[in-house]
Amino acid sequence: MGHHSSMPAGMLVIEDQSSQHSHHAAMMVAGKAGSTGETHFRVEVVSEAFRGMGLVARQRNIYQLLEEEFQQGLHALSLDTKTPEEAASASSAR
Repeated sequence: MGHHSSMPAGMLVIEDQSSQHSHHAAMMVAGKAGSTGETHFRVEVVSEAFRGMGLVARQRNIYQLLEEEFQQGLHALSLDTKTPEEAASASSAR
């Protein structure tokens, strides 16, 4: 995945789950321009930028930042987006 600095993140966790999806057509396309075989990711982002945004707006924001990666073969994202307060609340509830 490319690197973008358009959103300051307090925490960013990226997990490549592509190997779990090796049977998908996107993984089997040989010679696709820019294809690295990395097509499925789980991404956790904690950012002040999410303050005041609903979940759909947060996801749209991430998808816009990764538009080039989707054009180059990124196939699927599992997103977990939180403000710092939401992340603190979630970790204290565990």
